[in-house]
Amino acid sequence: MTPTRYAFIKAGWHADIVDRALEGFQQLIPADQIDVFDVPGAFEMPLLSRDLAATGRYAAVIAAAFVVDGGIYRHEFVAQAVVDGLMRAGMDTGVPVLSVSLTPHHYQETEHHTQIYRAHFVEKGCEAARAALMIGKTRAALAA
Repeated sequence: MTPTRYAFIKAGWHADIVDRALEGFQQLIPADQIDVFDVPGAFEMPLLSRDLAATGRYAAVIAAAFVVDGGIYRHEFVAQAVVDGLMRAGMDTGVPVLSVSLTPHHYQETEHHTQIYRAHFVEKGCEAARAALMIGKTRAALAA
């Protein structure tokens, strides 16, 4: 039987922005079909994604984070490691692992930028829901 539940992982950094992705996801997939998991930051998402996917309970795992240049480390390194880890989790388990992990070139913690990215994360959450549904439909057709 094909699972009809979805796992949604949210990174805690910039939660006021990242949480909007779940709102967008829930515009297409009912909240009662979604298990939500919080992690401290983006770097923790790949391992939990793999563990959740390996349970066989989820049609897809979605991971949302906002990785910005904090001036201390190379945020591109973190973003690349996270996306690579999410892809590996999906490939290793055979369960779709989708990323709503964004890394803007320029982000300043101003009200203007925050509002732009909050709205963008809602749209990205919708896109992840559409992708999860489409992948599920295509894989079901392949199995038939």
